[in-house]
Amino acid sequence: MSNDATATDHAASSFYDAPNQVDSALQAALDEGRDDDAALIERIASQPIAVWLNGADDVTSVVSEVSDAATAADQIALFVVYNIPGRDCGLYSAGGAEEDEYVAWVGKVAAGLADGATTWVILEPDGLASLGDCDGQGDRVAFLAEAAAILDDAGAEVFLDVGHSGWQSSDEIASRIEKVGTEHLAGFATNTSNYNTTADEQAWGERVAAQVGLPYIVDTSRNGNGSTGEWCNPRGRALGENPGLTGATEGMIATVWAKVPGESDGECNGGPAAGAWWDEIALELAGNAG
Repeated sequence: MSNDATATDHAASSFYDAPNQVDSALQAALDEGRDDDAALIERIASQPIAVWLNGADDVTSVVSEVSDAATAADQIALFVVYNIPGRDCGLYSAGGAEEDEYVAWVGKVAAGLADGATTWVILEPDGLASLGDCDGQGDRVAFLAEAAAILDDAGAEVFLDVGHSGWQSSDEIASRIEKVGTEHLAGFATNTSNYNTTADEQAWGERVAAQVGLPYIVDTSRNGNGSTGEWCNPRGRALGENPGLTGATEGMIATVWAKVPGESDGECNGGPAAGAWWDEIALELAGNAG
């Protein structure tokens, strides 16, 4: 859905809770009699979390299954598309599609969307904020623009990821959004997989929004204690506000849990590989939550 209508113009008013590895972690804790741990993990499992699409060949069927279930429940399906060429500049989440395969892969994502579904897509975390920071990105602006158009044409509400308030200035990120174009965007997404407070993201997001004329959403999954300035498995963090629509049609229209709390950011600070479940950090996040 392009930005000539607001991203809240739909009947669905809550996010679909798709199955994920948090459910498996919860069941394991219950099976092992770790009742206190299970109670903490349940704080995570009870909230709807985005489904990440990282480049799998069967992405159409994955999207279709979640989209159909969300539609049947009259809820919003929330996806994160994360497969841009040169992804993560060779760091812990390195990879992404080949330059000549990316657009076709996004088409496979679009093909899985159910007719009449209410679908929100966070498009390429860090992709815009890291523009030009490393080789192998190809024409990233064109990739993002074409991906947004494909997903919008398929009925998705596309939120271009713009990094976070501690990365690029509001002026710089607004300029980059304009390079991609806003015709096929429902808004932009901030703080994906990061830890900045909601207040910090709102202050920065409002400045960006004023320049580009788009609403925005904030990932609050792990920002309960704010940021230490460290992005990779910082300790002492907490779950943030639960995901949900704010009721606004301008400014911050929703908080989301894009990152799965309990998944590692990478092999740092004692963590396993990026995306792997880490009981220790999950229990810390939930235990520190207010």
